[in-house]
Amino acid sequence: MRRRAGSLRPWSTPLLPALLAGLVAMAGCGGGSSSSAPQVPFLPLPSPAPGRYFTHIVIVVQENRTFDNLFATYPGADGTRVGKTHNGTMLLRKADLESPISPNNGYRYWLADYNGGRMNHFDLVPIGRTPGTYVYQYVNPAQIRPYWDLAKQYVLADHAFQTDGSGSFTAHQDLIRGGTEVNSSDSIIDFPTGKPWGCDAPAGTVTSLITTNNQYLGSQGPRPCLSYSTLRDLLDAKQLPWRYYAPVIGESFGGDLWNAFDAISAVRYGPEWQTNQASPETKVFTDISRDSLPAVSWVVPDYANSDHPGNSSDTGPSWVAQVVNAIGESPAWKTTAIVIVWDDWGGWYDHVAPPGKRRSGGLGFRVPMIVVSPYSKSGYVAHAQYEFGSIVRFVEDNWGLGRLGTTDTTSADFVGDFFDFNQTPRAFQPIGSKYAKPYFLHARPSGRTVDDE
Repeated sequence: MRRRAGSLRPWSTPLLPALLAGLVAMAGCGGGSSSSAPQVPFLPLPSPAPGRYFTHIVIVVQENRTFDNLFATYPGADGTRVGKTHNGTMLLRKADLESPISPNNGYRYWLADYNGGRMNHFDLVPIGRTPGTYVYQYVNPAQIRPYWDLAKQYVLADHAFQTDGSGSFTAHQDLIRGGTEVNSSDSIIDFPTGKPWGCDAPAGTVTSLITTNNQYLGSQGPRPCLSYSTLRDLLDAKQLPWRYYAPVIGESFGGDLWNAFDAISAVRYGPEWQTNQASPETKVFTDISRDSLPAVSWVVPDYANSDHPGNSSDTGPSWVAQVVNAIGESPAWKTTAIVIVWDDWGGWYDHVAPPGKRRSGGLGFRVPMIVVSPYSKSGYVAHAQYEFGSIVRFVEDNWGLGRLGTTDTTSADFVGDFFDFNQTPRAFQPIGSKYAKPYFLHARPSGRTVDDE
C-alpha cells in the first residue's frame, strides 16, 4: 500500500491544548444555544499526520434516501423497477427529487416495511394518516446527475446498510461511533422527546431504547446528552484534528437535529465545541480554501440542501458536488478520501432485505454510499456488504486508532475493495451541477421549523 504524505503547516499539534483553553475562556461552555455564545475566531486546527492511506477523510452526510430511491436504474447495480406490496407488485414510478411529502421513518414504521424480511408492507405504512404507494418511486436520474456522475467516475456501494432500523438521530450517532449502546443490553433508537436532539434539549427530554433481542422500550432511555466514546476520543488520543461542519444550533432544521456532537457531553460542554464543531456548515469551504482540512471531517448540510423529502428543494446534489469540487481543486485532493452517504432510508421503498440475524433493531435498510478519491476504482459498483461501522473502521484503520468496540469490530473493511493504490492517482475532473458554490456561500439558512424526523 502506498503511503500518502501531507504538507506541513505552521501549526504544531502540541499547540492545540493551549488554543482550546484560550478559546473556551473567551467563549464559555454553558448549556445554552450556541447561537447566543460569543463569537470566536475560526482558526485552522493543527496539521493532521498522514495516515496509512490518506491524510484526510471527509464524510459527507445526506438525508433519508434508500438505494432504490436514488439508483434503482443505475447500470450494473442491484436496483429494481418493481416493488413488492402487501398484495402483489407494482412498478416504481419515476419522480422528482423535490418531494412534497416526508414518509415516516421511525422504528415501528421500519418494522412494518420490513415485515419479517419480506419487504412488502411499505404500502401499509401511513404518510400522515393514510397508507398508500407514494414511497414506491425512484428519482429521475437527470435530477441527481452529480450523484450518478460521481458513481460513474468512482465507487458506488450498492449493499451498504444503515446500522439500525431507525431515523436520523441514531444514524448520525452511528456515523461518529458505529452504535448507540448505553449499557450491555440496550441501545438508543428513534428520536428524543424534545428538540434540539442533544444536550441543548429541554429539561425532561429522554430517548427510547431497544434491547439486543429487539424489545422496544419507548421513552425509557437517558437524556440525549451522552458520555459514551466516539471517534473524537480516539482521534484526540492521537492528537489528530477533526471537525464537524453543521448548521448553527437553533437556526435551522439541520442544526437542531443533525449535529451529532451536540449529544456528546464532553464536546458540547468542553472547549472543542468552539473549535472542532464548525457552524455554519459552509465553513468547510474556508478550511478547504486555506488548505487546512483536519484529519477527519463530517459535513452536514442545511436542511434545504440535504435531499430530505418534504423540503421542496433540488439543491442537494449540487451541494455535494461543490464540496467535492472544492476538495478536488485544492492541494488536499491527492491525499483525501471522501465518503458520501445517506443517513437512513427515509421511508422510501427498497427491495433488499437486511442480511443476517437482527439484533438491537438492525441492520437497517440499504442507503447509497459513494467513495471518491484519487485511488478509488473507476466506475466500480461494489456488491459486498458494508455498514456504517465500515466507515468508522476505515477511519480507525487509517491512523491505527484502535477500536471503539461497536459495529466497527464486526463491519467489513472496504479498503481492498474500493481502492487501488497501485494505480496512478487520477487528476480530478470537476463534477457539473445546477447550482455553483457561490449559491451556497451566500444563501440564507433555511430556517425550517423543526420536526421529528
